[in-house]
Amino acid sequence: MAAATVAPGALYLFLYRQWWFTFLLLGASFVLFGLASATLVRSVMSSWEFLATYGLDAVRDGGLWQLGELIFSGYLAVAFYVVFKLCEKVLVERLSNAKED
Repeated sequence: MAAATVAPGALYLFLYRQWWFTFLLLGASFVLFGLASATLVRSVMSSWEFLATYGLDAVRDGGLWQLGELIFSGYLAVAFYVVFKLCEKVLVERLSNAKED
């Protein structure tokens, strides 16, 4: 059974044509992913330990809110990673098809 072919979207086509912008976006998203995830695991573990140790007092002091913010930071890091991977895919495909352009 043959796989269905999906036409590239507008964002992909823009990134494919504007390789210099794609390269800059790749670098920026790589750095932002690193910054967003550098201490994330340690911070989540500390927040979880704080909530587990002090229970309701920790919730009243904003521990649950802090854990929510850390989870949001995790999703933000994932978004930066997805942008990085998209840019990487576009640039690799562009470089492998350089003779056709």
